[in-house]
Amino acid sequence: MSTIIEKRRVFRQLHERGCFVIPNPWNVGTARYLQGLGFKALATTSSGFAHAMGYRDGALSRDTVLAHIREIVAATDLPVNADYEGGYAHEPAGLAESVRLCIETGVAGLSIEDSTGDPQNPLYDFDLALARVRAARAAIDRAGADVIFTARSEGFIRGRPDLAETVRRLKAFAEAGADCLYAPGINTREEVTAVVQAVAPKPVNFLMATAIHFSVNDLTGLGVRRISTGGTLSRVAWNAFVHSAREITEQGKFESFKGVMGNAELNGFFREDHARRKTP
Repeated sequence: MSTIIEKRRVFRQLHERGCFVIPNPWNVGTARYLQGLGFKALATTSSGFAHAMGYRDGALSRDTVLAHIREIVAATDLPVNADYEGGYAHEPAGLAESVRLCIETGVAGLSIEDSTGDPQNPLYDFDLALARVRAARAAIDRAGADVIFTARSEGFIRGRPDLAETVRRLKAFAEAGADCLYAPGINTREEVTAVVQAVAPKPVNFLMATAIHFSVNDLTGLGVRRISTGGTLSRVAWNAFVHSAREITEQGKFESFKGVMGNAELNGFFREDHARRKTP
């Protein structure tokens, strides 16, 4: 098993050049399968985990999320970035404490949003959002942890798709010490280019959800350093499950079972995976 220090070193190196995909598992099995496919790093997904637990995104407690992050970190040799939502606190001091607790799980990175969770006022005021970024940065520095800090501006997915304001926030977050910048929901070449250029030379994370017109090569060419999938992989699984269950209840048919991966294939993968993990 890789040590926490090794995972963090590898994760930082991944952000220095090129472009990599960081998929988002939602349990131990998906984390280990993604590692087996050769991905270089993983990230948790707040929505994927919440839905698997039977809750809406954002409804889980900090303690529940921390336990999940710790479980994913322990399950893989790869660096793990924590989708830490808004940090489970509004004020900077509370956010700093949350960041400290997240670092203790062994993550190689964590992301903090500027979303309030209030649909009527979805983004923190600029000054408070900036203070929260500074508090997270200071907490990481106090811990002496080589953890990649990603600052997110959520306007494009919270009903405030203002590119100029998003760029203003991300530039300020970069200057305040964020290592990586992230504006989930931007989907056009112009939006991506504007964000990348605004915070250069710091790396940018792109959320691949609906912008499937982009390939990895396309985004690499635009200067994106990291591509995450958020909760989309979990929704791919949910989509297949819901389609199949509805077919059974509504039509009394099982056509959706055609071509499904066999039990033996998954058993074989996890048998080999456990054997590898036990090998010194």
